[in-house]
Amino acid sequence: MSWLYDLVPHLKALHVGMLILWCGGLFALPLMLARHDPAIGQGDYERIRRATHYAYTLGVTPAAVIAIASGTGLIFLREVFVTWMFAKLVFVAALVSFHVWVGYVLVAVAEREGAHRAPRPVWPLLLLVLPILGILALVLAKPELGEIPVPGWLAEPLDRQLPFDVPRR
Repeated sequence: MSWLYDLVPHLKALHVGMLILWCGGLFALPLMLARHDPAIGQGDYERIRRATHYAYTLGVTPAAVIAIASGTGLIFLREVFVTWMFAKLVFVAALVSFHVWVGYVLVAVAEREGAHRAPRPVWPLLLLVLPILGILALVLAKPELGEIPVPGWLAEPLDRQLPFDVPRR
């Protein structure tokens, strides 16, 4: 089992590297989408459309998947089940939501028929800064946030059987 702990620095390096690619790509994609203008000419429009599509599907999305998978592995290897980590995961969910929204806009602008315009990149980029700064603040400070408030009925076991059979080892 000690060989798993030897993987932690490598997994952390992979996680940080993929986060840099993912967040950098999330900053670049709204700027690339803003360049989708059929008035620039068919050749240039096709080049921008392909670059944006490949950046999203072959660059940013795999980086996001690897970052999330390596981060999940780190949570379990390091047993970081503390409140600040759960708060960080809320911000990670915001990054995933932004990622999905960019994919939706990409399909609407570049793949569907009709006149679709990408939003101006200023507001999406300002919105993207919030979860990234939240993640950085939580990871670097590791604040003591106390307990997550939950109702009493959720915190106390009821000593009842599960409604299905549990396999025994």
